[in-house]
Amino acid sequence: MSTAIQVATANDTFVHEGLFYHDDDDYLAGTVPFVAGALAAGEPVLVAVPGPNLERIRTALGPYAAGVRFADMTRAGRNPGRIIPWVLNAFITEHPGRHPYIIGEPIWAGRSADEYPACAQHEALINAAFTGRPATILCPYDASRLTARVLADAHATHPILVERGARRPSPEYAPLDIVAGYNRPLPVPDGPVVTREFEDAQALAALRELVAAEGRLVGLAGDRIADLQIAITELATNSLTHAGTGGVVRVWRTGDELVCEVQDRGKLTNPMAGRLPPPPTSPGGRGLLIVNHLCDLVRIHADDDSCTVRMHFRR
Repeated sequence: MSTAIQVATANDTFVHEGLFYHDDDDYLAGTVPFVAGALAAGEPVLVAVPGPNLERIRTALGPYAAGVRFADMTRAGRNPGRIIPWVLNAFITEHPGRHPYIIGEPIWAGRSADEYPACAQHEALINAAFTGRPATILCPYDASRLTARVLADAHATHPILVERGARRPSPEYAPLDIVAGYNRPLPVPDGPVVTREFEDAQALAALRELVAAEGRLVGLAGDRIADLQIAITELATNSLTHAGTGGVVRVWRTGDELVCEVQDRGKLTNPMAGRLPPPPTSPGGRGLLIVNHLCDLVRIHADDDSCTVRMHFRR
């Protein structure tokens, strides 16, 4: 996967900070003054954190909470690939000529092993998504519950670190290393897999029927089956358009999820694909953006010979 992208530095107009907190009081000490200072400056504020932390901040702000937009990150950012385009960029774009302040907590102790690599890549790609744009994003990390690896990754994805009131540059800042390091082959499915090859657009209807049937078996609701059909159409169309030779669809069930992936011989060279919307006049470039919006989790592995996009839909 190509890493020819610009990333934010400690001196950029865009500010991306990692906040390490150790208990509830520490959390509020690091977040509430951040919000209060932005409100005092008359700037827009978004707080997108997991539900319990969201309520802690809202309660601590008292009447000032009315001036803040809140979002439960366990819903808005359940798929980490959804956060940059549909949460952060949407809020920043909504306030042209301003300097938005955002608290975004995409990584918490309940994140699964499947979700975490996408979370780490998301945090790294924030720096490329918003470099040069006026905005400040503060990302809290629970230093008492998250693993040493997660905290080390946070040092690599944030140019500025904040802990117990002290603010300093991160000497380990290397976001492109995180993007590349988590671009690994995806885990092999454990259990039966339904496989279908496709070579042209005439196969799209059959692929939609296939995933709908599998979705019903796992208990997906009707609207989620419709989302799944849209997502598989977008990915298969991308394969036909960019790889030129079609590809392979694999579908399997695991617990309360339906997992579906599309693999082709194309090359995904832009790690930002699906993270930011293309210009309004662009005729394409929205496939992965739509897929990220619809899925509960999207994982991607790209190398010199192929690209695999894996989608998770929860019951």
